[in-house]
Amino acid sequence: MSTTALRPVHAASPRTPRRLPRRGRPVVVDVLAGAAGLGLGITIALGIGAQSWQSVSSPAGLLTAVGRMAGLLSGYAMIVTVALSARIGPLERAIGQDRLIRWHRRLGPWGLYLLLAHVILIVLGYAGVAQTGVLAQLWQLVLTYQGMLGAAVGTLLLLMAGISSYRRARRRMRYETWWAVHLYTYLALLLAFQHQVQNGASFAGHPLATLWWTALWVALLAAVVGWRVALPVARSLRHRIRVVEVVRESPDVVSVVLEGRRLDRLPVAGGQFFQWRFLTRGEWWQAHPFSLSHVPHEHRMRITVKDLGDSSRDLAALPAGTPVFIEGPYGRFTADAATGHRVLLVGAGVGATPLRSLLQDLDEHADVAVLLRGSDEASLVLRDEIAEEVERRGGRMWEALGARTRITISGESLRRAMPDIADRDVFVCGPDAFTATVATACRAAGVPDARIHHESFAF
Repeated sequence: MSTTALRPVHAASPRTPRRLPRRGRPVVVDVLAGAAGLGLGITIALGIGAQSWQSVSSPAGLLTAVGRMAGLLSGYAMIVTVALSARIGPLERAIGQDRLIRWHRRLGPWGLYLLLAHVILIVLGYAGVAQTGVLAQLWQLVLTYQGMLGAAVGTLLLLMAGISSYRRARRRMRYETWWAVHLYTYLALLLAFQHQVQNGASFAGHPLATLWWTALWVALLAAVVGWRVALPVARSLRHRIRVVEVVRESPDVVSVVLEGRRLDRLPVAGGQFFQWRFLTRGEWWQAHPFSLSHVPHEHRMRITVKDLGDSSRDLAALPAGTPVFIEGPYGRFTADAATGHRVLLVGAGVGATPLRSLLQDLDEHADVAVLLRGSDEASLVLRDEIAEEVERRGGRMWEALGARTRITISGESLRRAMPDIADRDVFVCGPDAFTATVATACRAAGVPDARIHHESFAF
């Protein structure tokens, strides 16, 4: 970003009292992290308690014991993995959905690795005791042991979900296929639970252990059904959101104006996003994350979407009256994340969308500065609205226009434009590469990490 590329411009909407989401509480993270650690300790204790010195005194017995422990740890890892993606409200507000999904992706493979280790070690251990071949023992286990056929099916389903989640495989799959495969993971987890309580040495003859393990899985089921199904259905039925009109903002950007009942009671803050499901033929089954570009005002709100080549292109043709199903709101990209009254909002392209709604919720006395990045003026989404709001607040606004090779954003250029940047909270929204560049530049300009706020929708 060169200073010559920054063109000062001038920045407005009345604030309407409405319900806001609760602030994210770090104590929620500490409590749940402690509970997860305690659960892991109990799981390990169950695995150790099911063994005796005699059972591990032979190589085959040791293989079986380690295999059983791997199975328990795999089950526990899957519980935590699913909980991370269950969109549990307090957890999501405290951490952010993008970070939770990253953790979900990092932990997920370990559950599968432990599952494979469980299968291999158990088969080797049983084969060693029975003095039979490995394949023969595997075949006998699947066909003759109670619940093992279902466990084998569950294992295959989990492996399919894991393989489809790797980046290369995901790129080659249609979204519909990936989504369907992941739905089957819930069936796989049910089969895995049934197998463990029926065949697990830690649970046979141990009702308290069985009760504790069952309680974990029931709590997981309640979280998934509650946060992913019941709450979205309740909110969608209560507010009855429908499409009012679609407004063309530019050749590749549209705004969808939405109307509903008592939207002022919808607990959403500027900068947050919903998972939107437009109930039309061909669209109803998939949800997509879009930020609000205008927070609820009376009975209306708005999203602004860029044509990225997927179903976002179809939004331009949405007919008025289309029912809308919502999940959320989600995100920590909100005014209450600011640690002071000075803020800098940085957006690139359609990344300006949440900045527009975030401006509506910032304190009226906030010292606001805005930087919009685009290849040309036409690419600055909602530029006029943002400029009007900044002008109303008496803030400052710059536009960084031009090719990426010509416009660079560095700590020096940020300090030159805003000498007080080190004392500001910086909210950044745009493509991941742009966000990373701006975050690096802000750190170089002296902005502490705790004051750099950004979220990714690339789940």
